[in-house]
Amino acid sequence: MPDGPDDQARLFVHETGGAGTAASAPPRLPFTRVEAAGVLQTAAASENFRAVGFDATKDLVLGGRRRDYRFVHFATHGYVDADRPQLSSIVLSMVDRAGRARDGFLRAHELYNLELLADLVVLSACETGLGKAVRGEGLIGLTRGFMYAGAPRVAVSLWSVSDRATASLMRRFYEAMLKDGLSPSAALRAAQLAMMKQPGWQHPYHWAPFIVQGDWR
Repeated sequence: MPDGPDDQARLFVHETGGAGTAASAPPRLPFTRVEAAGVLQTAAASENFRAVGFDATKDLVLGGRRRDYRFVHFATHGYVDADRPQLSSIVLSMVDRAGRARDGFLRAHELYNLELLADLVVLSACETGLGKAVRGEGLIGLTRGFMYAGAPRVAVSLWSVSDRATASLMRRFYEAMLKDGLSPSAALRAAQLAMMKQPGWQHPYHWAPFIVQGDWR
């Protein structure tokens, strides 16, 4: 796996799980907080950044700070707009600490202006790998937006995922990358094989939705 901005496995982790009480806020995902903690624990010695709940804002992502991190991880809701794929989005904090509503939808078309140095972006949410096939353009969606911004590979899902199973899968995924030294694609395969052997997680619904798109190395 190529080196990132530095030799450390620095993580930039966004976790919202639908934070907020605004009418437009999606329901909470109780295991995204567990997922974020498990992912960060695998690289506890690195200079990681964690934005959870109200702090996981759209402005933070669009700002320049995330450029310093080798891995960018989102644990939240995802929405696909099949008719207008440029409006497909991942959901960040929908309200501030005072309860005021704010735009928390990070849309595919907004990703094109980002400048990413990360080796890998992980979109741990439902259906983040889907989009719309446009003649002459290919598949338009979140993956294309992050790759256009500079990410050589993006881990995405192909269907609605289990909140609890995803937390377990992602912890295994990062352990295989950061502790065992596997490439993202090999690490994901190892995590999926491990999940298959666990009681209650054998069904493909729990472990099979995620793939790595882009550079396989």
